[in-house]
Amino acid sequence: MTTARTPYRLVAAIAAGAAAALVMAGCSSGGTAATAGSGSSKPVDGGDLTYAIANDPISLNPSGIGAGNDTLAITRQLVDSLLWQDPSDGSLKPWLATGYTANSDATAFTFDLRSGVTFSDGTAFDATAVKDTFDDIAAAGAASTAASSFSGYRGTKVVDDDTVEVDFSSPNAAFPNAASSVALGIVSPGTTKAPFADRATGADVVGTGPFTLSSYTKNTSTVITKRKDYDWGPAARSNAGAAHLSKVTFQVVPEASVRSGSLQSGQLDAISSVQPSDTDSLQSQFALVTRANPGQVFGLTFNQERPLVADLAVRKAIAQAVSPKAVRDTSLNSLFKVGKSVLGSTTPGFTDTSSTLAYDPSAASAALAKAGWVKGADGIRARAGEKLQLKLVWITNFGPNQTSLELIQQELKKVGVGLTLESGTVPQYLANLASGNWDVSWDNNSRADGDVLRSKFTSTGAQSIGADDPTLDALFTKELSQSSVTEREATFHQIQERIAAQADFVPVHELTSIIATAKDVHGIAYGADTRLDQLTGAWKDAS
Repeated sequence: MTTARTPYRLVAAIAAGAAAALVMAGCSSGGTAATAGSGSSKPVDGGDLTYAIANDPISLNPSGIGAGNDTLAITRQLVDSLLWQDPSDGSLKPWLATGYTANSDATAFTFDLRSGVTFSDGTAFDATAVKDTFDDIAAAGAASTAASSFSGYRGTKVVDDDTVEVDFSSPNAAFPNAASSVALGIVSPGTTKAPFADRATGADVVGTGPFTLSSYTKNTSTVITKRKDYDWGPAARSNAGAAHLSKVTFQVVPEASVRSGSLQSGQLDAISSVQPSDTDSLQSQFALVTRANPGQVFGLTFNQERPLVADLAVRKAIAQAVSPKAVRDTSLNSLFKVGKSVLGSTTPGFTDTSSTLAYDPSAASAALAKAGWVKGADGIRARAGEKLQLKLVWITNFGPNQTSLELIQQELKKVGVGLTLESGTVPQYLANLASGNWDVSWDNNSRADGDVLRSKFTSTGAQSIGADDPTLDALFTKELSQSSVTEREATFHQIQERIAAQADFVPVHELTSIIATAKDVHGIAYGADTRLDQLTGAWKDAS
């Protein structure tokens, strides 16, 4: 295996409410509710909303590397995107762009832009702002969460004030879908002039969104206020105009029990990242907003730069030793589906690959023994003096993670595989990944397009795990050239089957994102990627 590869860095959301949650046309909504609140039906203008998130956003730069869902919940309020993905069916619809066309080989995309839009500093939105935003992201490279969307980027041409053409040197059929994401949200000329690394505090971040940043206090809160002149939201949304709420305060409350307790005591209006164990007690008093996440499910990712898990026999044995159903039943509830593939069941092109390496601990033990791994006195196998002891890194912001991993640890020990669990906060976890000093990671990534897998499972991806699989590389190249939804989904079927056959990933459970709100709060909704959508439709009953 080569050792020259850039260290793997997973910037995906791995939290309760993740996404997770990152996956476009054809996605179904799932979940038991799409929006919050009940009772009163006429929106009320005014009022302040206090919304608890689990983590500090880390960066308020929409395309910067932040804390996953909690970052995106805030930055989505500040910036708009060229297109909007409708959560009801996954289709792409107009937003800052009134429409787009693609050439025959998916290397050029022309967007017709909406006129009359302004940034919150009064600057007019135009084709140059789109070009500057995209050029800026491409130049940032691995420092941006959108790096994989700009692979082969040749540049953006300003055709006229209201038209841009985005060009790639190789097919990129996933780009229109990516253009609906927060990371590709359009920012002002003043923002792109500021150094990319200096935008984390949000002071230089100016968008066309329905809210503006009032204050950011690290590890405490982010406050945003309404733009009264906003009137260019997606027509398919419940409210395409200015927000009803006057102000939203995102409070950082890391402990799930404290979030729930604060909601119950009336200190908070809404909380994200509701833990499965709290749903029964909360739903009798509060409204729950739930939605199944598309994209990569929660599971085990192997760092194939490390020799122990570069061994296919070891990966296959681990896949057979883990019971996804037992993990789901132990640590979650019926709102969460057992993982049947690397992709969640709401993702376009999903295919069930669970029979490829089904739960069979006896077969796992036999395979390891055949490969020369012999159990020692402590129950852990060894070969040629090297123990089969693996290091797994994980993030602490989703309560069931620990229960899930402790069970997986027990299951693997039964077949002779040792697993050391190293937990951490979002920054610690990202640092652990960047170090490369790990064998397995527990992660997920929500996005409504199967292309979410490309960054991790190709040999040249921004977060490549080092699989070095020419067959898989070719399949991802193929899907990027297919403008037909049906053809792309067929290729995604092949991609999932290949990942399963090579045991590059062990799917365990899908993620369902859960928000709880007070009964006087209405209109909070998830986007198609099961991340908090813009809060233009949210409102509170008059007090």
